[in-house]
Amino acid sequence: MGSCFSAESRNPVPTSPTSTVGIRKGKSSRKRPPLLDRRREELLHRIASRRFLNGSSEIASLFTQQGKKGTNQDAMIVWENFGSRTDTVFCGVFDGHGPFGHMVAKRVRDSLPLKLSAHWEVNLKNTNDVLREIVGGLNSEGTSVNSPVEAFEEIDKNPEIFQTLKESFLKAFRVMDRELSMYENFNCFCSGTTAVTLIKQGQHLIIGNIGDSRAVLCTRAKDNSRVPVQLTVDLKPNLPEEAERIRKCKGRVFALRDEPEVARVWLPNHDSPGLAMARAFGDFCLKDFGLISVPQVSYRCLTEEDEFVVLATDGIWDVLSNEEVIEIVASTEPHSRAAQAVVESAVGAWKHKHPTSKVDDCAVVCLFLGLDSSSSAKPNEHEELSSSSMNTETGKDWSALEGVSRLNTLLTLPSFVPGEDDENREPGGKRNV
Repeated sequence: MGSCFSAESRNPVPTSPTSTVGIRKGKSSRKRPPLLDRRREELLHRIASRRFLNGSSEIASLFTQQGKKGTNQDAMIVWENFGSRTDTVFCGVFDGHGPFGHMVAKRVRDSLPLKLSAHWEVNLKNTNDVLREIVGGLNSEGTSVNSPVEAFEEIDKNPEIFQTLKESFLKAFRVMDRELSMYENFNCFCSGTTAVTLIKQGQHLIIGNIGDSRAVLCTRAKDNSRVPVQLTVDLKPNLPEEAERIRKCKGRVFALRDEPEVARVWLPNHDSPGLAMARAFGDFCLKDFGLISVPQVSYRCLTEEDEFVVLATDGIWDVLSNEEVIEIVASTEPHSRAAQAVVESAVGAWKHKHPTSKVDDCAVVCLFLGLDSSSSAKPNEHEELSSSSMNTETGKDWSALEGVSRLNTLLTLPSFVPGEDDENREPGGKRNV
């Protein structure tokens, strides 16, 4: 929802902050030929189990709708039989921002799953090699130096698939961001995208997230009522850990006076780009100042009480609560229309709650779990694992806006002064853009 704020970030010119010496610029020495891009896209589009347009399958519903701000910068994907595994599905939604945000979102949608699958295969091979060494590590008397049973028990305490996929997510996201910095056919210097992605294999659910799109699980409570479980944290600059990292890197974090609940990331000495998230692909103008593309990776062992997962961009969560979304999905028949029903409800809520604001792009993926007793597992102490210590308010329903309308103005902001106590003070006067 208007992640980048400043005019300078939309139209970088030689005299703008985006070309200032000392700020890392996009690399262009390794241009990918457009013809190869088209051929790759054609091959991807021929994969029957890969869906990225409005529609549905037996297990999923997808829908996206352009807002009132221009080109639809949201993208989405559901890839069944992912990695040639019949019990595995990959899902993701991507919210682009900046002048080339729509291109960045689509590029990540197409490339990230391939990188994730490739790294997964490599990590599986390395894991199997280690296990073979353990099992084969017998001494001359025929007794194992490290008992295979003990080795497998240790892996079971910390699910092997989570450890393997966690490493795969981290590597794939890192390689994806590096690749974006090398594209010449579109500029990611002041453009980027969020990404909330998941892999479901059997009862295992692994989530990788950057930015402020969100994943929510619908499960049944003991009284059979539906309960939303937020699987991701909206990674915004107002989170203490995110703000601390950005400030340590000399970036600035504060909200504009006209939208006090929307914290943004700013360059040290320039009033741009005003990015409303702490992690993203692209946006290389901020990568030296605290913005990162490292995902938060988490795990959940699904049970038969878990019904479906909703992935959506912030155009949904800015106006609908987690509870509202799962009720819409649960009450929509047939399930194939669930994602569309959520988007239509969000558009109506935008017009009601923010009548003076332009409706944001919306993208929704609903993944229906349909686990039976034979494939589900009972929760244990390792039901939810995280790649990093989560904020103490991880469970809070973080919202980008609470009744605040976005403004199309840029305030005159203070420049960063090293050692200045009020480096994050409110900006001063106002100017038009």
